[in-house]
Amino acid sequence: MKVNPKEVSLGAMHNYLLSSIGPRPICFASTIDAKGNKNLSPFSYFNVFSTQPPIAIFSPAKSGRTLTQKDTYHNAKETREVVINVVTHDIVQQMSLSSTAYAKGVDEFAKSGLTPIASELVKPFRVKESPIQLECKVRDVIELGDQGGSGNLIICEILLMHIDESVLDENQTIDQTKIDLVGRMGGDYYVRANGDALFTVPKPIRNLGIGVDQIPDKIKNESIFSGNDLGMLGNIEAIPSSEDAKAFKNELGIENDWSSQLTKAKELLAEEKIEEAWKVLID
Repeated sequence: MKVNPKEVSLGAMHNYLLSSIGPRPICFASTIDAKGNKNLSPFSYFNVFSTQPPIAIFSPAKSGRTLTQKDTYHNAKETREVVINVVTHDIVQQMSLSSTAYAKGVDEFAKSGLTPIASELVKPFRVKESPIQLECKVRDVIELGDQGGSGNLIICEILLMHIDESVLDENQTIDQTKIDLVGRMGGDYYVRANGDALFTVPKPIRNLGIGVDQIPDKIKNESIFSGNDLGMLGNIEAIPSSEDAKAFKNELGIENDWSSQLTKAKELLAEEKIEEAWKVLID
């Protein structure tokens, strides 16, 4: 199937994009207008793009139905300030409620039942129930078009982070098993980053992996190994020596039976024991 953006409706293109690019983090943006009216709205066109300076960008899109811009867009241009709050599973329903197209001036904090608390460096309020709150100044607003569905990049410099200590570990870093973030998918779908949904992948920058191309064909062509398995086998700096492999197999009582070696290597890879898997595969 091929999709040409110029040959499908706005709604269809919107669904294709949001159903294929995800999960997307959610920017729960708090702003105020020139009169001081509070506004709170979520956006999943969002991410962090720089550490120094710390920059986050989100994009309120122009309505495809009414061709109007979001209040968040107007407020960000008027006041040049925003607070970005992260969304956890505990507040996902209230976050969704706040996305209702209320009339200008309606307080989404009150509608959603979330608690506004004063910021320190900017005027927009923070969401008390969010464990991470980013006070930001708006460095730029880039309008990507004038048609319905066109985005507006709100480029935010993070001035101050607030982190709830309940999501920190003993090293004072954010514990990914505690924060319980949610991400946006297509349609009505979300994803919860917790429990079995979390897994780790060692970063290749920690070592210079040999690459899949250096795996012997005898191993690489075995159907038992998936692409992920081969990626793990390729993420090792050096293949263990035959002597180390022999000693390891003797220790485990593994004989040089290729079928058994493949099965054991597959089990070890499932446990992310890459070097051990190599030792089992080497004769």
